[in-house]
Amino acid sequence: MTEKSAVSKVTPIRVGIVGVGNWAQHGHVRVLSLLPQYELTAVFSQRREAAQGVAERYGFKYVVDSLDELVTHPEVDLVIVLTTAPQHAEGVRAAIAAGKDVYCEWPLTPSVATSQELIDLAREANVRHVVGLQRRLAPHNRYVRDLLAQGYVGKLRSVRIHVSMNYFQALRSQSLRWTVPSENFSSVIAIYAGHFLDMLFEATGWPHAIAALSVNQFEQVTIAETGEAMPTTTPDQLVLAGRLQDGAVLSVHIEGGKRNGSGVQIDITGTEGDLRITNRSAFGNVGDDYVIEGAHGNNLPLATLPVPASYDQLPPSDLPSAVLELAQLYAAFADDVRTGGHTAPTFEHAVRLHKLLDAAVESSDSGRHIELD
Repeated sequence: MTEKSAVSKVTPIRVGIVGVGNWAQHGHVRVLSLLPQYELTAVFSQRREAAQGVAERYGFKYVVDSLDELVTHPEVDLVIVLTTAPQHAEGVRAAIAAGKDVYCEWPLTPSVATSQELIDLAREANVRHVVGLQRRLAPHNRYVRDLLAQGYVGKLRSVRIHVSMNYFQALRSQSLRWTVPSENFSSVIAIYAGHFLDMLFEATGWPHAIAALSVNQFEQVTIAETGEAMPTTTPDQLVLAGRLQDGAVLSVHIEGGKRNGSGVQIDITGTEGDLRITNRSAFGNVGDDYVIEGAHGNNLPLATLPVPASYDQLPPSDLPSAVLELAQLYAAFADDVRTGGHTAPTFEHAVRLHKLLDAAVESSDSGRHIELD
């Protein structure tokens, strides 16, 4: 029996989705439709007509009328919480109280204390939990992690990452209104720095001390559809320096609202070689794939290192690269459920990342180096 046919014989995980916003439809529902390990069962939204439209388009069996009805539905095994960050805790708590495994988007919640409370509740209820930090499981990142572990660059000396994106400018769509208030923990830094630093540190190891500068250059955001002007203190740039656990120097620059030439570049220097990882997009549409280049030796040109096919076992599709990263996470979680493993990132990983971002804010406000746990 082939690996693909073996997967198809596994009883699918029946999912119930809470929230049907842009990313839910662009990413999650298409991924779950692609993977045979999952079955679309129930959907709930405060806008029933939106939930009904998604159900009809993608084949959900049930449109339910309340969060409670979804989490207690007998045909739901995994509750997927895709609301905004301030609403996450309500959906996660309800799922845990119902004894259901739960997926929650990143950021888990706007507060470390609240996120830790959810971890404690999940532990007491003995339910699995997974957070949407999917970039760490992208094929390119797992390959980079393995190259480093195998000594391709020797001992790490320095790691530098620059991430920029055109969106999150001073003029934003109504769909991004929730990113403006600082209390929502949904800024460029919370979302994008979170995703990319988690990706990077999964490959290189985590820092033990940082110094940071967090800056707001868009002090007012205008909503395009309405003309509403909203004052904001949420940062749109983060500059961070530090040392990794093995002593390597770390340099980070994240910036939103870049007009042109945005994307991702990571440079990794070691005692025996170098790696460069680039992508023309910080999000990832069709064709926006990561390119890995490297050289093992001295004063050599960087050569492309194609990601081996073994790092990608997803079914064929025409989905965008950012959506395929999400598919890798769901595939990993399904495998965890089947084998009892722990490959998919959990709420504990979300709290560790959140603490790092809080430490960056503390460093920026105080002007001090911050030691990390």
